[in-house]
Amino acid sequence: MPESNTDTTFKRLRNRYRLVVMNDDSYEEVVTFKLSRLSVYIGLSTIFVVLTSLTVALIVFTPLKLYIPGYGSVSATRELRQLKMRTDSLEQAMEFKDKYLQSIKSVLQGDATVKLDTTSLNIPATETTTD
Repeated sequence: MPESNTDTTFKRLRNRYRLVVMNDDSYEEVVTFKLSRLSVYIGLSTIFVVLTSLTVALIVFTPLKLYIPGYGSVSATRELRQLKMRTDSLEQAMEFKDKYLQSIKSVLQGDATVKLDTTSLNIPATETTTD
């Protein structure tokens, strides 16, 4: 019965290798490491997780988070909404005043044509009571 693929993969991960750093001039060993593929994978994964955690912590717990689009303090967002509403209402009030002043100006210059109300009203006749 042939060995399963997981057994050979796990054996390859656990094989020990030696990493030697040597001085190029004297061929003297400076540092020696005994490693396996599994320990290298675990080490690199740990470094990746630590660096990612530090980056997230740096953004979340410092004022750098204010540079992220759409992220801000609740009070600033509320204040921005209030300012938008105020600005809209002020623009609308300015338009009404401009129309009013323009109509007054046209009336004073005599350019305005008076529109008469020509709608007919149907007023019911009052009932006369004979006693």
